[in-house]
Amino acid sequence: MKLNEESALKVAEFLLQIKAIKLEVAKPFTWASGWKSPIYCDNRKTLSYPKVRTYIRQQFVKVITDEFGIPDVIAGVATAGIPQGVLVAQEMGLPFVYVRQSEKTHGLENKIEGVIESGQSVVVIEDLISTGGSSLKAVEALRKAGCEVKGMAAIFTYGFPVAEQAFAKAKCPVATLSNYSFLIQQAVKNAYILEKDLATLEKWREKPEEWGK
Repeated sequence: MKLNEESALKVAEFLLQIKAIKLEVAKPFTWASGWKSPIYCDNRKTLSYPKVRTYIRQQFVKVITDEFGIPDVIAGVATAGIPQGVLVAQEMGLPFVYVRQSEKTHGLENKIEGVIESGQSVVVIEDLISTGGSSLKAVEALRKAGCEVKGMAAIFTYGFPVAEQAFAKAKCPVATLSNYSFLIQQAVKNAYILEKDLATLEKWREKPEEWGK
C-alpha cells in the first residue's frame, strides 16, 4: 500500500507533538523484548487529544474504505486497538468486536468478545505494528471463527522486514496511516532530531534485535 504523503506526515507530526512517539538516539529505550531502541511509541496518548483523535479516526475510515471497502464488522486488537476500533466502528456505523491476547480462563472462555458470525467480512484495527506477532494472532482467531479478514489497519508501523514477511505469509494486507520513514523525515524537518542521527535510526530499523549490543 502506498501512503498518502500529506496525511502520513501530518499523523507523524501529531505523534511527535503529543509525545506518543519519542526519539532518543543518545539514551535509547529498552523494550519489553529486551531490544534497545532509539524510539518508543505509545499511541494510546492520541486518545487524550480530541483534535488528534478525530484526525486519526477520519484517516482510518478513509484508508479502510479506499483499501478494503466497507466490511461487515470492525475488530480491535486488545488492548490498544480496542478504543481506536470503537471510534472507527462508530464513525462507519458498523458492529464492533475485539480480540483478546488469549482466551478467558473463566465463563465462556471467549477469545473474541462481541457478536460476530461465520462468513462476515472484518477489518482489524491496531494502534501499532512492530514484529506483527500479536496482530496476526488476532487475524488467526477471526479466521478460525469463519470470518473473512479483508486486512488490517494501524496508526503506525516500524516497517520491520520480519513483520512484512509475516503479513505476506499470512496473506493479510496491511494499511497504515504513517510509518517509520515518514516519521524520521518529519522529525528532522521540525528539529525533533538532528540530521546526523538519521544514519543511526536507519541502522536500528534494519536489525533492531542487534542494535545497541
